[in-house]
Amino acid sequence: MSIEKKYLKTKNVCRTTFRIPSDAAGEAKTAFLVGEFNDWSMHATPMKRLKDGSFKVEVDLPVEASYQFRYLLDDDRWENDWNADTYCYSEFGNCENSVVEV
Repeated sequence: MSIEKKYLKTKNVCRTTFRIPSDAAGEAKTAFLVGEFNDWSMHATPMKRLKDGSFKVEVDLPVEASYQFRYLLDDDRWENDWNADTYCYSEFGNCENSVVEV
């Protein structure tokens, strides 16, 4: 998994690309990016499945902030990003959330 950040000079946002590689996605047919930036809506930010089986989505995030998030695969499997900036405990589900800092 990976996170790429591109800070835009004309706006106070960071174009952030989230990727799930095919080996992490496995046989998943769908993937969604779920986090604070979309009010934890499970289907607001679908990820595009690429020919190689990986998933990708770009999101513009306001800078100078950090955001918790997770990936939802096939509506039943939650995954963290292996390359997140950090992780924090979530009392919802007794798990850790990935965190991206921009």
